[in-house]
Amino acid sequence: MTDPLTTSDTDRALDAVGTRLKQLRTRRDITLADLAAQTGISVSTLSRLEAGLRRPTLEQLLPLARVHGVTLDELVDAPATGNPRVNLRPIRNDMGWVMLPLTKRAGGIQAYKFVVPRGDDDAVVEQRTHDGWDWVYVLDGTLRLVLGEHDLLLKPGEAAEFDCRTPHWFGATSAGPVEFLSLIGRQGERAHVRASTARA
Repeated sequence: MTDPLTTSDTDRALDAVGTRLKQLRTRRDITLADLAAQTGISVSTLSRLEAGLRRPTLEQLLPLARVHGVTLDELVDAPATGNPRVNLRPIRNDMGWVMLPLTKRAGGIQAYKFVVPRGDDDAVVEQRTHDGWDWVYVLDGTLRLVLGEHDLLLKPGEAAEFDCRTPHWFGATSAGPVEFLSLIGRQGERAHVRASTARA
């Protein structure tokens, strides 16, 4: 016997897919024709899916999720399951960066994991400033950190901490993608206490 609550949840999730599909395509600034060429789904079908005039099948959702760089759960906005403390979803921006929040509590130091695609060593970087204190730790690849007048390359196992009011920029190099952790706290709130060297 079908569980009516489960059916209702599924119906709501599928009904919302059209809006999410249009948002994802608009965010990537591509046309229906471009998306049709990448997925093999006709323009008319894609248009009807986005307008909510047609429910997507699994065969349609799989290539759409792959092309947009999201999981099926993200695409259909599936209800959370399991322990909500570990049900954290990655966020992808227009540059291909993937950010995974590792904390959900409000306030205090916030932790994130970043995966950044291969960069361009010749690109002009734009440094930014904001309130807070940042601590980064490289897991894999090489992280380029431009901090004021300093241009640093951090390898796996290396870390850096800095006042976010200092102009800064970070990203991957042309050598390949980089994966790193970032702890961000309020102004004056650091990830750890730095000990000074004892003097005679």
